[in-house]
Amino acid sequence: MSILLFNATQNLDETINAQFLNATGWFIDAVFAEIPITENVGIPWVLIVLILGALYFTVYFKLVNFREFFTAIKVVRGDFEHLENPDSNEKIVQIEGDDKTPKKIAGDGEVTHFQALTAAISATVGLGNIAGVAIALGIGGPGATFWMILIGLLGMSSKFVECTLGVKYREVNSEGTIFGGPMYYLKKGLQEKGFKKLGKLLAILFSIMCIGGSFGGGNMFQVNQAFKLFEHVTGGTESILYERGWIFGLMMSVLVGIVIIGGIRKIAKVTDKIVPFMVVMYIMAVIIILGMNYQQIPDAFLSIWNGAFNPEGIIGGFVGVLIQGFKRAAFSNEAGIGSASIAHSAVKTKYPASEGLVALLEPFIDTVVVCTMTALVLIITNVITPNMELSNEEGVLLTAQALESGISWFPYLLSFAVILFAFSSMISWSYYGYQAWSYLFGRGKKTEYAYKLIFCIFTIIGAAATLGAVTDFSDAMIFSMLVPNMIGLFILSPKVAEELKRYRKLINSKS
Repeated sequence: MSILLFNATQNLDETINAQFLNATGWFIDAVFAEIPITENVGIPWVLIVLILGALYFTVYFKLVNFREFFTAIKVVRGDFEHLENPDSNEKIVQIEGDDKTPKKIAGDGEVTHFQALTAAISATVGLGNIAGVAIALGIGGPGATFWMILIGLLGMSSKFVECTLGVKYREVNSEGTIFGGPMYYLKKGLQEKGFKKLGKLLAILFSIMCIGGSFGGGNMFQVNQAFKLFEHVTGGTESILYERGWIFGLMMSVLVGIVIIGGIRKIAKVTDKIVPFMVVMYIMAVIIILGMNYQQIPDAFLSIWNGAFNPEGIIGGFVGVLIQGFKRAAFSNEAGIGSASIAHSAVKTKYPASEGLVALLEPFIDTVVVCTMTALVLIITNVITPNMELSNEEGVLLTAQALESGISWFPYLLSFAVILFAFSSMISWSYYGYQAWSYLFGRGKKTEYAYKLIFCIFTIIGAAATLGAVTDFSDAMIFSMLVPNMIGLFILSPKVAEELKRYRKLINSKS
């Protein structure tokens, strides 16, 4: 049975690669089409849209990513929980949903601010922080780290906007289950602005892309790369699971299935324990390496600064981190993609801007902290040489090599961390995909279990096969989510400004 399944997945790999390259090559080429900067260097247009969008929101909201940073921390800590007490002046609005059942929008929710944050971080903190950073430094040199930090800081503003809208336009059914995300603020928000048909079209397009992204980049890629590192640290060709990825995938699919059956409440209960543990575990390993080489840290920062402002370093670092680093994990923090707003929309609050502020911490943790620390270790240990062309698998192994230079068993720790990163990303992306699925096909139990069963099947396939073409296609679908999402964010920015002003006024009046 196992041999038949393995052979089937191997044959499926070759068949799917060929078919996908023929059928979807035009789509992948369109999404990743480059705008030339020099004769040999270009930047995909989608990256330019994300960066300019983040810059626009940072200016429009008057540096909200910096001004409200400590307010966001206070919200996560629960300092403003007293503001969530029922207010007799605020009424619950009854609306009619697509399935003709009453919905209500108010201070309902399923998870706390902290749980919503960890659920979203679990989808973003992952292989982009490990493999992506190594790839970016291989192409752009140490200077790539500076641009990585800058983009992370700007992305905080985009995340604030989309997650505020996610809460503002969410729906809550009679059982208290939350349905939210770009699908809903595109449809309902644009309808308020007089763009009813455009809103419906963009919501459908986003949902289709989100489902494809959840099966590919949010599932198959994650489990595939986790298996590759596990196979490497357990002996490579001598590993008991060598070329038996389907076994690893089957185990992961069972674990994922157990969690995702319970919905966002079960996912949040897992992520609010796994995410702090895996991030702290990884950061502690990195800190130990940095501590052992503390004398080299000033030189590492100097090389980052010099590399960032060297004319060659600007192009190499900028393009390296954007094209190679963030591409492999949906720009690491997914700011502007819209996916995280699905998780944040489930928060327990009456004030959308409160969760928008919480969400802006996500790119800071993911990119500014975790990615920067990974970069410092790679620079200090000298495992990166100029102009290295690395695959994702090679990027992970280089990070393992950097950790091994300090303590021999650290690669095993990294392997465990990567598996946790992959697992947490998968369960969060399953929730994103299901929310989009339910928007298109309804909210019944049959449609829910159909999606989750398909998701688990793709987990097994992803671990057993390379599926390079499918991964490229799923990446393209994730990136294409930014098109309908960014249109909505620009049009609905004034609504976000109103919510921020409302929440800030409330905080000031109660302080």
